[in-house]
Amino acid sequence: MTDSAPQPGTSPAQGTKQQGPWEEAEGRLSRALRELGQTSWLVTVLAVVVALVVGAVLILAAHPDVQASLSYFFAQPTAFLETSFQVLREAYSSLFRGAVFDWQAPSIERAVRPLTETMVYSVPLILAGLGIAIGFRSGMLNIGGQGQIILGATSAGFLGYALALPAGLHVLLAIAGGTIGGAIWGGIAGVLKARTGANEVIVTIMLNNIAIYLLAWLLQQQWFKQTGSNQPLSSSVDESAQLFSLLGPGFRIHAGFLLAILATIFVWWLLERSTLGFEFRAIGENPEAARTAGINVTKATALVLVIAGGLAGLGGAAHVLGTEYRLAGGIAGTLGFDAITVALLGRSKPLGTFLAGLLLGGLRAGGVLMQAQTGTPIDIVLVLQAVIVLMIAAPPLVRSIFFLPRADGRPRTGGRRRRGTDAASDDGAAGPPEKQTAGGAERPRTTTQEVDR
Repeated sequence: MTDSAPQPGTSPAQGTKQQGPWEEAEGRLSRALRELGQTSWLVTVLAVVVALVVGAVLILAAHPDVQASLSYFFAQPTAFLETSFQVLREAYSSLFRGAVFDWQAPSIERAVRPLTETMVYSVPLILAGLGIAIGFRSGMLNIGGQGQIILGATSAGFLGYALALPAGLHVLLAIAGGTIGGAIWGGIAGVLKARTGANEVIVTIMLNNIAIYLLAWLLQQQWFKQTGSNQPLSSSVDESAQLFSLLGPGFRIHAGFLLAILATIFVWWLLERSTLGFEFRAIGENPEAARTAGINVTKATALVLVIAGGLAGLGGAAHVLGTEYRLAGGIAGTLGFDAITVALLGRSKPLGTFLAGLLLGGLRAGGVLMQAQTGTPIDIVLVLQAVIVLMIAAPPLVRSIFFLPRADGRPRTGGRRRRGTDAASDDGAAGPPEKQTAGGAERPRTTTQEVDR
């Protein structure tokens, strides 16, 4: 008789009820979906999906055939839908063909060339993005990737054409010069922040402007610019200083992609396996606690931006020695600012940054073919990047759009908080309610290390 009695704290129904196989499977599936919804990579993928949807709307709004079919939508709605589907299919298939694989190419060499172009575009983005990611993991907002790329490209380009050295030694010296140039430019901001407490955002933005006008001034000097030319261009980099091709003369992919792979491995080892990387992450979490633990915060703060600048300078060196071969006023384009997008999209992790660089490189490479074959403005690619950054910067918005659970695992209540015992957490532990902003939104986090939340 004692065996049939219900356990204390349970009702008789609870003591005798058992879950069937369907209820158990449903519970497991629910838990799996909840865990999947809490992962940061899923939010990143969904952010890209949202960007593609927004891009599709803009493509349809800008296409004249869609506008024409919309004028008689109520008379022939199927014509609008068919035209819209055809326009989107051509646009996004052209984007894929220009970035990954062109199945309409006449030869296998031409078919795989888009993938190599994606790799070429991604090299400076990956290298500079890794530098930005180190700053984010260390609690610093390095906005100076643009200036660091310019200084790296300027140093590498000058050494590439001003010296006459053997091939192997020349390219190594030019790469080292570009890395040192970027490290010095980043180190200026690092030392100012470490010694005087200057805001690194303001300092790096100002250094960007200085780098732009410094290069413009150098290109006006007779000893720096191309001899006998009125254009603001430098002389071409000697062949001995150029990065060698990986797949032969039919492709532009060069050894800079190998440098990007090695830099990704180095940054992973630095942040996850080295003592210095532990210090970087410690000052990013709490500088005061790190100082109490005996970490030299001043030295670590300066080294963060030195290493970050060196990686961005290496990206500039690879850009000029492997692709451009000469210096111009717009040598960096928007690479420094796109590197911030890469770091955000990659969650400031080395592998994520590498993959994000490939994604943005693919958008750049595919956007050219998309504009050439469908007439879609290439500015749509910039809109895609902006929407991705917006979604990455607001994970709660992505979770709300796709009805994902909260990052802390708590289910969505969809309204006012429950009172009394209902306000307790699922594990039965009643605690103080979390602080919320107006409208029930979560308070935004203040550390860049937890941006993946």
